[in-house]
Amino acid sequence: MENDNIDKIREKMLREMMTGNTGPQNNVQANGRPVVLTDRTFTSEISKHDLMVVDFWAPWCGPCQYVSPIVEELARDYAGKVAFGKLNVDDNPMVATQFRIMSIPTIMFFKKGKVVDMQIGAVPKQFLDQKIRKHIAQ
Repeated sequence: MENDNIDKIREKMLREMMTGNTGPQNNVQANGRPVVLTDRTFTSEISKHDLMVVDFWAPWCGPCQYVSPIVEELARDYAGKVAFGKLNVDDNPMVATQFRIMSIPTIMFFKKGKVVDMQIGAVPKQFLDQKIRKHIAQ
């Protein structure tokens, strides 16, 4: 029984290595999941996308819990077209400080690494969708 479990784990790891999908830390935009960003990965991730929408959040933040499923749904809606990322401000204070994040949730829009728009506070999906469409059209 234990060997069967080990074999299943090995098979899963091999599949993940072959597809490049090793969990939420990878850039998995093709299947519509936000990239987990950190102080270390932030700059390289936002720079490699034409448009990246980043959700600055924290686990204790009530409005962030409202916005999180909206961001994940938009990531699915725009899979392959727009990149999405999530940055926990408690775990990544350098980036939060760099962008002067004083209130969360804050959603920032980056075009090729440059800030082009920002939304502070919880807003409905339609509002964020409208902003994304505006930046795709530009």
